[in-house]
Amino acid sequence: MKMIATNRFSAILSGALVITALTGCSTTEPKKETAAPAASAAAPAASAKAEAPKRDKVELQFYMLGNAPKDLQIIQDEVNKLALKDLNTTVKFNYTTWTDWDQKYKLLLSSGQQVDLIFTADWTQYQSYAKKGAFLPLDDILPKAAPTLNKYVPKDMWEAVKIDGKIYTVPATFKEYVTNGFVWREDLRAKYNLPKPTSIETFEAYMDGIKKNEPNILPFASGGDGNLIINGLRDVVHNSAGAPLYGVGINYNKPGEPYSYWGSDEHLGDIKIAKRWMDKGFIPKNVLNVKDSTWDQLVSGKAASEFGDNPARFNDSLNKMKSTHPDWNLDYYPFPIAKGYAQPVHPIHNGFAIPKSSKNAERALEFYEKMVTDKTYNWLTSYGIEGKNFQVENGYYKMIGDNNSNGFPREAMNSWAWRNPELMLFEKSFDGVKAIYKELDKIQKPDIFTGFAEDFSSYQAEKAALEQVEKQYLWPLQLGLVADVEAGMKTFMEKAKQAGLEKVQAEYKKQWLQYVSDKGIK
Repeated sequence: MKMIATNRFSAILSGALVITALTGCSTTEPKKETAAPAASAAAPAASAKAEAPKRDKVELQFYMLGNAPKDLQIIQDEVNKLALKDLNTTVKFNYTTWTDWDQKYKLLLSSGQQVDLIFTADWTQYQSYAKKGAFLPLDDILPKAAPTLNKYVPKDMWEAVKIDGKIYTVPATFKEYVTNGFVWREDLRAKYNLPKPTSIETFEAYMDGIKKNEPNILPFASGGDGNLIINGLRDVVHNSAGAPLYGVGINYNKPGEPYSYWGSDEHLGDIKIAKRWMDKGFIPKNVLNVKDSTWDQLVSGKAASEFGDNPARFNDSLNKMKSTHPDWNLDYYPFPIAKGYAQPVHPIHNGFAIPKSSKNAERALEFYEKMVTDKTYNWLTSYGIEGKNFQVENGYYKMIGDNNSNGFPREAMNSWAWRNPELMLFEKSFDGVKAIYKELDKIQKPDIFTGFAEDFSSYQAEKAALEQVEKQYLWPLQLGLVADVEAGMKTFMEKAKQAGLEKVQAEYKKQWLQYVSDKGIK
C-alpha cells in the first residue's frame, strides 16, 4: 500500500502534500471456500514430504515496515507453535514504525545486523538495493528450500523482479491497482452539500466546507515526510512510486524527455498550493511531528479527507471506521479517471527478500513458503485467530468486535506481500473495490517505471547529502511552513546544488535514458 506509501504523503502528485505508503487489491474474483483447494498449487505441501532430519533450532528475524498490531505477540506465539513443529524454527516479527522508516530501513541493510526476511517494494528502492548487493540472490536456493513457492509464483513474475538477471525478492501474486485517489467523509460532504472531490479545485472547496462547518476536525489528514502528491492528477509520474526522485520529472507519454522539476515554475506552483492550504488551516503547524498515519487520522475522525490513497486501503479504512462509527461513511475518486490511464502494480511492488546479513537463508525461505502457500500460516498472519479476531460468513471476512477492541484487524501485520489470491478473504465491501478495478482495467497501460534499477554507487555521497538537504529545506517548503515560498525555493536550490544535485540528476537521467533505449520504451 504510497504508495504507499508509506507513512506518507503519497508522492503521486506533484504539488501539495500528504503521506502514504501503500497497498492494494485484486481484479481477480476471490475464492470463497473456507478451506484451501485440495488440488491447488498453493496448498500446503508439508504433509506430502518425508519427514526431514532434525536440524538445529533457529530464530528468524523478520522485518516489516510500519506499526505493529496490538496483538502481535499473540499471533507470533501461535505462529511459533507451528513453525517450531514444522521447521524447528521460531520467528521474531519486527516493525520499523512509520516514523523515519526509510532511515531505519537503510540502517537495517547497511549495519550488518541480523535480518533474515525484509519487506521490499519499488518505493523502498528494491531495485537499487538489489543492484548494490544488499540482498542474497534466490535463484539457486528457491528450488531446494521452497519448491512449492517456486512453482506457485508464475514464471513471468519471477522474470519481472530480476535485477541484472538474478531474483532477489519473492513477489506478491495478487493483482492490484495501487493508484491514488481522493478519500473523504461522504457523510459530512452530503450533510453540508459540499462538492465531490474530483480535482484540486473541488477538493479544496470540500476542505473549505469542512473547516467552516466542523472546526474541530482537520480538513486534511497529513504527515511529515515532505513529499508532494499533486502530480498524480497530471500526466507526470516522477518514478514508479510517483515521487520526484532527485527532482527529476518524467512524463509517462514522453519518457525520453526527463526534466528538472525542482526549481521549476511547476514546482513553485505546487508549493504555493501547499502554502495556501497551510494558511487556510487545512494542515496543522506541527505537521512535521505528526506520528499517526493519514489513514489512522481518517478512521479515528481526527481528519475528514485524505489525498492520495489507493482503493484497497480506502476500503480497509472504511471498514475500520464503520466498526466503531457505523453512521460515518467514506467515498473515493481514483486519480487515473481524471488522467485517463491507470497502471496495475508491477510484481516488484510487494515482496520479501533475504538480506546478505542472514545466516539462515534456506530456513527463511522455508518459513516464507509457509506464510504464502499454507492456509493455516497465511490466515493466521493475515487475519488473526479465527473465532477470536475474525469469522467467515458466506465466504466473506468479518471482524469480531471493532477496530478498538480487536487487537488484530484484517491485514494488521501489513501482510501485503504474502497475499495469496487462492486463500484470501475479503469483506463484503470489497466488492466495491473490484468495481473500481474493473473501471481501471478499461484504461490500463503498462508500468514503464518499475523495471528501472538505479545504480547510485557513483554518487552515493551526493545522494546522502541531498537527502539531508531535502529534509531540512524542502520538506518544510512543500508543507507550507515557509512564509516566503520564492525565497525558500531559492535557498533550497542553492543548498541542493552545493550537495551535488547537478551530478546526481545528470547520472540519474543518463541511466534512465539507457533503460528507456534498452527496453524500447517510447
